[in-house]
Amino acid sequence: MMPAPKEPARPQGVERRLWAVALGIIGAFSLLCWQFWQLQVVNRLLFEQKAEENMVRQSDLKADRGIIYGRDGVVLADNRPSADVVLVPGECPQEQRQFVCKRLEELLDISAEDLHAAVQQTAKAEPFAQLPVKQDISKTDRFRLEERAFELPGVLTVVHPQRRYVQGKVGGQILGYLNEVNRQELETWEGYKMGDLVGRGGVESYYEGELKGTDGFVWVTKYAEGFPQLRTDRFGVPYIAKRDSLGHTLERGERRRPVAGNSLYLTLDVGLQGFCESLLGTEVGAIVVLEADTGAVRALASTPTYDPSVFISGRAEEKQALYAAKEPMLNRAYREVYPPGSVFKVMLASAALEEGVINESTTFTCGGSYQLGKRPWHCWSRGHGSVNIVEALAFSCDVFFYNVGMKLGPDRMAEWAKKMGLGVSSGIDLAGEARGLIPTREWKAEFNKKQPVWEQRWQDYDTLNTSIGQGSVSVTPLQNAITMSCILNGGRRVRPYLNAGLGPSLSEPFISPKTLDIVTRGMRMCVEKHKAPSGTGKEAYIEGFAILGKTGTAQFVGLDKHTKYANEEDIPKELRDHAWFIAGVTERTPKIALCILVEHGAHGSSAAAPLARQVIQYFYDHERPSELEPLQEMPLTLAQETR
Repeated sequence: MMPAPKEPARPQGVERRLWAVALGIIGAFSLLCWQFWQLQVVNRLLFEQKAEENMVRQSDLKADRGIIYGRDGVVLADNRPSADVVLVPGECPQEQRQFVCKRLEELLDISAEDLHAAVQQTAKAEPFAQLPVKQDISKTDRFRLEERAFELPGVLTVVHPQRRYVQGKVGGQILGYLNEVNRQELETWEGYKMGDLVGRGGVESYYEGELKGTDGFVWVTKYAEGFPQLRTDRFGVPYIAKRDSLGHTLERGERRRPVAGNSLYLTLDVGLQGFCESLLGTEVGAIVVLEADTGAVRALASTPTYDPSVFISGRAEEKQALYAAKEPMLNRAYREVYPPGSVFKVMLASAALEEGVINESTTFTCGGSYQLGKRPWHCWSRGHGSVNIVEALAFSCDVFFYNVGMKLGPDRMAEWAKKMGLGVSSGIDLAGEARGLIPTREWKAEFNKKQPVWEQRWQDYDTLNTSIGQGSVSVTPLQNAITMSCILNGGRRVRPYLNAGLGPSLSEPFISPKTLDIVTRGMRMCVEKHKAPSGTGKEAYIEGFAILGKTGTAQFVGLDKHTKYANEEDIPKELRDHAWFIAGVTERTPKIALCILVEHGAHGSSAAAPLARQVIQYFYDHERPSELEPLQEMPLTLAQETR
């Protein structure tokens, strides 16, 4: 029997190495258990939150902007559902962004290069912001996006209220428009996010705080299918989808419903506004119609105008046509100033009578010019003969008012002009109002302070220029309508307003009944046709109406520019004088004060007065008594009266 083989001897130190491996394995498992403890127990709440953030996201619910109504409840601006495409950079992997942008270019006809640049920039600052891609897409575009949703990570279709301007161009400049809030505004304004729209110009801007609603939100589950959480039903009404196409629940718990903005009720007569704009047609000009006793704005027309919808979803050709027009964004009724010409004489006549420098019997002889030193200052007529204040207003005699201006002086002219609303802020509830200018001694000295001393001094020729509304005098059509209101309402200055909730605000009477009677007779004679010679405003006459009027022809360039043309018709339109007409109706309710300006219309008697006749006829043919209770009158403050 052979002996059993001897077991080989273990190498020295094996046990020690085995213990080391065992301890290493135990240590590793201990570390792993410790890490599990940290993840699942110690930091459980933190990682639950991160997991929740990966599973759900906050989806904004845009608030309806307040509806804007015209007089009698006519809708000017409301909202409709609109579908917008947005891209969330944080949900679109870096390596896929260029492909996604290229695909969106093919589907939506946008610039992939511009979009990719915007995505890259937004990803650095606000990776989970909703970057607008295209607004107000069609149903066809929405279906195409949903079909390709699997290859468009981070691309969503969201539904929100879209502004709609129901009347198109009518009142467009008064309403203003909307466009996206800029980065500087985002940094300084509260309650706005990237992509929000804000009011620009008109009442949209002035009442932004009231019209803007408060956005809501809802937490929704995120799934790879990419189906939009906010959709519209077959009637176009937006709603929040409860489940996606696979039956997954989309809505998660907390939500806040959006709160619509406040509605705004304007005094604007939409029919009259549209009629005034159509009357101006292709002419550049403005028509203002105020209720003389309250200051309520019934029309504030200016041409050319624009459709605010162009800035929301307008086609490229519509925008090009807008930019090609002559300053369509500028409402000439209150944001542009012009020399008033002879309509300024209404204020001058009132001031001279109140100051006692003339009376009803005062006459001056017009031989066709007023001599100042060696220079004759011509009247528009070859000579009116001996005229009093009533006749001077009716026939617009320059020589009479040269004499009145010299007697009254520049200081009292400026004081009374401001009292009657010229050259000062009217207080209308619209931004960007132009103030105009009534020149004074102090103004001239300051304006010419770098010129020789003799050019800084007020001269008699400055007084003559001012007395007929020329020289440095500049006013807005709205201010002229306010002056006309003073004559119609018993000598009180009104504060014009568009928001019906503001109500009337008038100064105390500052013109005596006797003065008003004299000025009224002169302005009535200006329009009257039955007495010879006829006044300059006879084209505004309407049988059966007690119409007051005053024409104005405001020199735009020096007379030397006209001398080379044999006939007035040969003068280029851009060199012709501006045409004015202010008017009012005394024996109808409500009394209206209106001002018409036609840029380069040549003569107020031929270009503006006939338009006034049509406006007055239209207004009273369509006017019906308001069912609203009369609003309480509030006096203007001293600051409002003199600013």
